[in-house]
Formats: sequence, C-alpha cells, structure tokens
Amino acid sequence: MTATRSAARTLTRLELNRSFLERQMLLRRHALPAETAIERLVGMQAQNPFDPYTGLWSRLESFTPQELSSLIASGRVVRATAMMRTTIHLVTADDWLALRPVLQGVAERGFATGSPFGKLLAGLDVDEIVRTGRALLDEQPRSTNALGKLLQERWPDGDASALGHAVRYLVPLAQIPPRGLWGERGQPILATPEGWLGRSVGTDTAPDTIVLRYLAAFGPATVADIQTWSWLTRLRPVVEKLRPQLRSFRDEQGRELFDVPEGPLPDPETPAPPRFLPTYDNALLSHKDRSRILGDQAAWSVGPNQFDTAFGAGSVLVDGFVKAGWRVDRSNGAARLVVMPVVPLTSAAESEVVAEAERLLAFLEGDRQTTRDVAFEPR
Repeated sequence: MTATRSAARTLTRLELNRSFLERQMLLRRHALPAETAIERLVGMQAQNPFDPYTGLWSRLESFTPQELSSLIASGRVVRATAMMRTTIHLVTADDWLALRPVLQGVAERGFATGSPFGKLLAGLDVDEIVRTGRALLDEQPRSTNALGKLLQERWPDGDASALGHAVRYLVPLAQIPPRGLWGERGQPILATPEGWLGRSVGTDTAPDTIVLRYLAAFGPATVADIQTWSWLTRLRPVVEKLRPQLRSFRDEQGRELFDVPEGPLPDPETPAPPRFLPTYDNALLSHKDRSRILGDQAAWSVGPNQFDTAFGAGSVLVDGFVKAGWRVDRSNGAARLVVMPVVPLTSAAESEVVAEAERLLAFLEGDRQTTRDVAFEPR
C-alpha cells in the first residue's frame, strides 16, 4: 500500500504511543517464546547483563529466567558487542550474523570519533592491530583487558586498553557465558562467531532490511528516529527507495512518519497497564523524539544517572508513558522495590503499580528467602 504525501493522515501522540506499545509487546503480554520476542524486537540493549530478563518478563506470558539462560548458554541468542549505537545487544544468532555487517560502519565511526581509543592509537596500523587481535581470539576467547595486554607486547607504545577496544569495536564479537546467565556474575569474555557458533557473519551491508524491521518494531517513525536507534547515517535515500512499500503519516508537528503496511494502529483509548522497564530498554532509547514514551517529560533523561543503585534501576510506564523510576534495595535478607514517581499518580494508578511491582519483585527474587515489600519515594 502506498500513500501520497498530500493524503498522509496525522497521528496524535496518543496514537503513536499505543501503536508503539503494541509493537513492543507492552500494551499486552504475548504468548511467545523468548527467542521469537527478541527477534521481533530486533534485539534488546544489554550492557547490563540482566536487563533483558526484566524486559522480557514485562512483555511475555509465563516467561522464566531459565528460558533465556538456556538460549544464551546454547548460543541461540548472543550478547553481541558493537551493535546498534555501538552498544551490547542481546540478539538471536541469526540476527547477529545478518545485522552486524550492516552496522560495521557504525562500529568504525564509534571507535574513531565516539570513543577515546582511536586517538590513543594515532600513528599505529589499526588494521594490523585488528588482524592480530582477531587471530588471538581465534586461538581462544579472552577478555578485552587480557587481549589488550597481549597486543601491547607487539605494540609496546600503544595503550593496552585502546588496543583491546580496537578489536572489540571493529571485529564482530560476542560476550560468552557465563556472562548474562541468570544469577551468574561471569566476566565479559569475548569470542568470534566462528569460535562461539561455528559460523561467520554475512556479507550483505545493505540497510533496507534493518530499516523495515525497525519500522515494524518501533514505527511509525521518521528517518531521524531510525538513525537515532541504529546510528546509521544517510538513510533518507534508503527510505525513499522503500517508499512504495511503506505507509506514510504525519505527526502533530508535521513531520513525515513511515511505517510498514501491516504495522498495528490500535485504538488510542486502549488501556495501557503499568509496565516496569529495565535501566536500558530500547523502548526508551530508539526515537529522536521520545515524547511518544516520555510524554510531557520528553526532556527528562531516564536511566542510571537518575536512579542509580548497585542493583540496577529502571522506568515505570503508567497509562503508557514514563511516570516513575524504580530500583530494588536489598539488605539483611530483605528486598524492597522502590518506586520513584516523577509526576503525581492517582490512587488508582498507585494501586496498579504496586500490584505489578509485587509481581516483578517475586520474579526477581525467585526462590530466595527474603522479606519483600514495595515502597514509594519522592524523586
């Protein structure tokens, strides 16, 4: 279905919110295997190893930590480095091998200009460093720190951390188990796709498929939104080429939004129950204009700088928008989930949030013999 620009329908913020929540499986929980959900989401940001567990619990019926741990241990899903926005993402093995070549330019740009490491290696042959580092990882998985020290034996004037990170950025790598397994605290050990999966990344670098998949999971969206999520650049010509396959809308500011033909647009009055999101969740990070999820708090920066604890922090959706942060405090055999509203909540909303918080705390604590409660704390 093709829409002309003149006929483009305007979508309100609430319509965009409900459409987005449905695609993110946050409007209602879905009866899906975790592997299918991760693929539908085009991966989950995962530099905090346990964030995806909470993210999947909030999206899926009957999800258990053991399901995801088994997928990671078997290599069905992978904690891949230098993916979208150069961050660690939990992706299916197939998606890692297919999407990583598309994102190679993002990794190269992130290393050269978005990190301090490129400058620290000025004057050295980075291509040779990468080839040598790749060979060392082909021998056996290693940490970035251990890799950097080995490379420094060859390049004694090079900064060890920068040497290791050059390989971490520029070579497709995965953090292998026990890192990311439920209840485990393994160090981030890196392996190549050949070493971990016995497979190699693909060769197709065209961004068309990743753009369509983004729209299915995050749309309707602007070109700037797609670029914010992926850090790919110059996507306007790609979207224009795909236009005959897409629907077109406008937002309330008149910006053109693109969408796949089958993208759901639920009734904007559809109830949106409370949902707890982990510290880093792509639902919060994947649009240039985040008002569809932050609402009038669009300038508010969600994340660990706002709600920092040793045990993680996150955001709470109330009626579809971020209206609170949350964290878990643990001490002396007790676990307290603390909710920190950033806007006033009605008594009815508070009751719903408490009920969802109690369920989340039960999930996070599992079989641990702890005293558990939920508390509200002003921001």
